Amino acid sequence: MKDQKNKKKKKTVNNQINHKIKTLVDMIFDDIPYSEEVNEAKAKALTSLDKEYRKIKKKDREDTAFESILEKYGSLEKITKLIGLSKDAAEIGGSLYSYPKDMKALDACFREIEHTHPDLVVVTGDMSFPMGIMSLSLNNSAPVQQFAAFMRNTGIPWAFTYGNHDTESMSTLNKTELAEVYKSLSYKTSGNLLYPYVQPDIMGRNNQVIEIKNADGTLNTALFMIDSNSYTGEGLNVYDYIHDDQVDWYENEVKRMNNEAGHTVNSLVFFHIPLQEYKTATELYLAGSDEVTYYFGENPGDHGGITNELICCSDYPSKLFDKAVELKSSTGFFCGHDHYNNACIEYKGIKLTYGMSIDYLAMPGIAKETKQRGAELITIHNDSTWDLEQIPLDTLE
Repeated sequence: MKDQKNKKKKKTVNNQINHKIKTLVDMIFDDIPYSEEVNEAKAKALTSLDKEYRKIKKKDREDTAFESILEKYGSLEKITKLIGLSKDAAEIGGSLYSYPKDMKALDACFREIEHTHPDLVVVTGDMSFPMGIMSLSLNNSAPVQQFAAFMRNTGIPWAFTYGNHDTESMSTLNKTELAEVYKSLSYKTSGNLLYPYVQPDIMGRNNQVIEIKNADGTLNTALFMIDSNSYTGEGLNVYDYIHDDQVDWYENEVKRMNNEAGHTVNSLVFFHIPLQEYKTATELYLAGSDEVTYYFGENPGDHGGITNELICCSDYPSKLFDKAVELKSSTGFFCGHDHYNNACIEYKGIKLTYGMSIDYLAMPGIAKETKQRGAELITIHNDSTWDLEQIPLDTLE
């Protein structure tokens, strides 16, 4: 009789605990709209928590097992560690709803890094995608921290330019707050994120120059990260541009390095939103002009249904390209922004290159398309010349 009472009491306790776990999961998923993916994730979380509870119960007292579960997995951020959510650069949603596509993006980046073994990784903007309509999240901090953790585990130095989506108007963090997050993750803490703690007093959130030096300490190549900014604020999706004071800073930095080196230094420039010259070069190429030299890729424009523009550049002209032609230092420009574009076209002595996209989330239907997905490998030689190679993801084993 005593054994039966004990079994009945134990069953009652287990039922109470299971109810608490179910209530916890319901609470965590309460603000996420229903979908099949969300329902699957919820079921997976419930199953995983139940298994975790049973493990803890073997080592813990019955009445404290749930408290251990609550402490370890009592929020959306904590529970994602249990069910396998990973986030990565290139339009990461940062929500449980988007985690299957976030996982694919992270895997794509890992495969590219594993194949190329780079000395430096550069991300040309849109680390996160805090847009409720696609990601069901406005969180632009969690994706950044997840990608920083991913890169810290690789041990490879990395740098980035901001994109227009990184600080959308309804994001949880504004520009200043997100900059503080990056400072907290930079080289003094991580050892490999090259994000400056002090910025030049000019337009933009991140303008920096990284000097690549030879073994003897002489300058080989300078890498400029220049903020193309996000929106002008004059209307919906009116893209900003690289402003005059940023161009002045670029010129001053080139001249400083020229004076120190005693010759015109080689440099490469990275930003997010393409300059108007990208559009000019693409149109010249399509017209069969001999003013441009084509190397690889295509610029089909956005066939995701939002715009028919081949190149989604700002309506405002930047002086950066003309200044670069004048200074004869920068021989390559690299941008992101247009998810399907990946061509390299040389115009007036500068290779205008679109980085291949990793995006599985932002553009409608892009998760099913493959030919735009991948990365570029830049190989800089001792004499400051450089080679460029596309590494499409679908060519990797």
